[in-house]
Amino acid sequence: MTYRLLADFVVLLHFGFVAFVTLGGLLGFRWRRAPMVHLPAALWGIWIEVSGGICPLTPLENWLRAHGGGVGYSGGFVEHYILPVLYPAGLTRETQYLLAGLVVAVNLVVYVALWRRRSEARG
Repeated sequence: MTYRLLADFVVLLHFGFVAFVTLGGLLGFRWRRAPMVHLPAALWGIWIEVSGGICPLTPLENWLRAHGGGVGYSGGFVEHYILPVLYPAGLTRETQYLLAGLVVAVNLVVYVALWRRRSEARG
């Protein structure tokens, strides 16, 4: 039971990280130093999608599930949890590129707005 609860916690942490990678730049409007934490996380998330790699949280969750008497899954976190919500079909490289592009676009818009806001405040 403890392993299953820990695996569920890892899933929540993973979802939180994906949300932070996608929208964490918005925290820069509230906290000046937030981009110093967000940008490396966003770059990591984009790299994982573009490279086709697997986030270390995925094997950790699978290990916890296996030790808790459950079954792990193949593939990555996005393929297993996010894509069934966003896309009915399976994960393709094109979809991974699309997701990475979406993260880049959202963060580019946020950081341009943040930069303009801070520039206006100085001027």
